[in-house]
Amino acid sequence: MKGGMGNMMKQAQMMQANMQKAQAELAATEVEGSASNGLVKITTTCNHDIKRVQIDDSVMDDKETLEDLLLIALKDAKAKAEATASARMSGLVPAGFKLPF
Repeated sequence: MKGGMGNMMKQAQMMQANMQKAQAELAATEVEGSASNGLVKITTTCNHDIKRVQIDDSVMDDKETLEDLLLIALKDAKAKAEATASARMSGLVPAGFKLPF
């Protein structure tokens, strides 16, 4: 019985180390969200740290359109970051175990 608990603790520690490594990798992994065929691009890490915003000159004259394109690009970047994080973390936890991201 004691050996089983020791093995379980080692597995939990290994899983924690693997998750910390994966989280560090995700913090450095960049994804790009875009809107209107790339007129607005937003680059973010998978932990939602915005790195770059690129705006094509052609949309600078219309404030309302630019605001809409920024929102679309942000949502696209967020979705891609979450999908990347989910795919990376899914192999690290037992089936049916839900993570808060």
